[in-house]
Amino acid sequence: MSQLLSRHHRTAQQRKPKINTLLKSSVVLITSTLLLSISAQAVEPTTSTSNATVNNTSINTSAINLAIMADSPTVLSETKRITRAKTNTLNTTYSKANSDQAIYSEDAIHHPVWAKNGMVATQEALASDIGLQILKDGGNAVDAGVAVGFALAVTLPRAGNIGGGGFMMIYDAKQGKTVALDYREKAPSSASRDMYLDEAGNAVSDLSRYHGLAVGVPGTVAGLLKALEEHGTMSREQVMAPAIALAEDGIEVTAGLSESLTALSDRLQKWPSTKKVFFKPDGSAYQPGERLKQPELARSLKRIAVQGTDGFYKGETAQKLVKAVNEAGGSMSMQDLSDYEAIAREPVKGDYRGYEIVSMPPPSSGGIHIVQILNILEGYPLKDYGQNSAQTIHLMAEAMQLAYADRAEYLGDADFIDVPASGLTSQAYADKLRTLIDPNKATPAATIKANNPLPYESDQTTHFSIVDKDGNAIANTYTLNFSYGTGLVADGTGILLNNEMDDFSAKPGVPNGYGLLGGDANAVEANKRPLSSMSPTLVFKDSKPYIVTGSPGGSRIITTVTQIISNVIDHDMNIAEATHAPRIHDQWLPDEIRVEKALNSDTVKKLESMGHTVSPKSAMGSTQSIMLTPNGVYGSSDPRIVDAAVVGY
Repeated sequence: MSQLLSRHHRTAQQRKPKINTLLKSSVVLITSTLLLSISAQAVEPTTSTSNATVNNTSINTSAINLAIMADSPTVLSETKRITRAKTNTLNTTYSKANSDQAIYSEDAIHHPVWAKNGMVATQEALASDIGLQILKDGGNAVDAGVAVGFALAVTLPRAGNIGGGGFMMIYDAKQGKTVALDYREKAPSSASRDMYLDEAGNAVSDLSRYHGLAVGVPGTVAGLLKALEEHGTMSREQVMAPAIALAEDGIEVTAGLSESLTALSDRLQKWPSTKKVFFKPDGSAYQPGERLKQPELARSLKRIAVQGTDGFYKGETAQKLVKAVNEAGGSMSMQDLSDYEAIAREPVKGDYRGYEIVSMPPPSSGGIHIVQILNILEGYPLKDYGQNSAQTIHLMAEAMQLAYADRAEYLGDADFIDVPASGLTSQAYADKLRTLIDPNKATPAATIKANNPLPYESDQTTHFSIVDKDGNAIANTYTLNFSYGTGLVADGTGILLNNEMDDFSAKPGVPNGYGLLGGDANAVEANKRPLSSMSPTLVFKDSKPYIVTGSPGGSRIITTVTQIISNVIDHDMNIAEATHAPRIHDQWLPDEIRVEKALNSDTVKKLESMGHTVSPKSAMGSTQSIMLTPNGVYGSSDPRIVDAAVVGY
């Protein structure tokens, strides 16, 4: 699945779906001008000696007036890209320090998108445009984020959702405060430790993946609405109107959506309620350019817009969700839904070479282990070694596997177990771990620990990052777990249901279908939240947001986000270069360094000579990142996934 969805070139899409006003016109700000033509994002612009160079797309000439940057920056107005020739306006600003050179440089081989005010980076272009329009209509980053979250449930159904859950990092510029919003799914109250074992005590994987028992109590709706109520400025009707319109009027099917539906046809069509939503009456998949309407989902979204959380966790929608889960063999109650609450938590914080790292606490393992890995790496001169040199990769891999061994032993839902977060993120502990690393030789995984590695988490998560003109920022990662979750649409709702219960350890010490094990800290328990790798992250410079980032990628999320941070801070990369750079991953077990195919063969041979097993595999992650500077914001959507777009104004 990940091979189908990973692409090194984006497909340019021209989509102009009609947006109708579905709710009271007095509160709806979004109009049919919201969705503009989407320009190609894969081809990097090139500079010329002329005043402006155009990337083979139509140009909004007003964008030229925004170009006040040095050294041929890329400017985005709506979704159109312009490259400006060199200007002297900001040369003095950009020569201040190495860290500033990472923003924009003539040496760069990839250039980020620039905007003066606000920016939205998501994995789906229509959703990006919706978020941008909210910002332009006066909404803040949270308003835009909630609009994007609901829109992705329509446009990116394999990962965007209202039947799943996730995490959102929210920075309030006025208060100078960051909140970690946890809306991860919870186990139903009937859940028990051995619920996925057969009579012989063996784990039955299908029960935790493709069965009613796989469904956790969804958190997305509670999380998005809590964010809006506590940090937003617009009404539910305003931010949800675009998603409702897209579901009701239909979206133009992209090549990426068509491919994913075709690839998973057998799993999805086994559920009649899913087949009628995502496939034609004859069972064939929608082709690129055809229109997919989701009227049942539109009605579910309308109930949420009018009734708030009661429109999902109580009443008609809740009854249909419970009915679908239980008819599929699960055990969920109306009380499970009505009892669900999203929780605001204190973020995990660390320091890396003078920059503050702020990320998600448990039940995410991401924040703790990003800080832990960076703490270990801070003892090495990575800049001197070079980005993706064999020496740098060796040290990163060694630090990664030490962190992942700890993840299995100590991480779970902190509401149920004691997680030693302060110890794991302390510099003293990192100093101790660093003594275990041979700078010239790989450490066999078996000699680190003989306990249990992490549970499986699918690639099919999605992340978006948003900043507004006032400096507010959000980083949001949410998921259904597997692509399309269980594959089950609750009949009459249009809502795909997650299979997040598979993120628990079905049986500690027993490998799942992917050869990975789980530990006691993440065992199944009623009302518990499963451990996650999702890692929405903010990096602060001089006490202000500098990088907003995150990624899908299952167990590889932690290492992907870590490399984005290191690429910028250690290697003076701009955010586009940091995004495009080849990635590596080491999660302790299996005992290998996973690499993308772009890593050169000489580096691979050197790593092998140090004792590493190097395994080239499919591309990793789909980062959506924004860098904030005094001269505007710079963004980059990962080229590894089709249909993504970063837009700004």
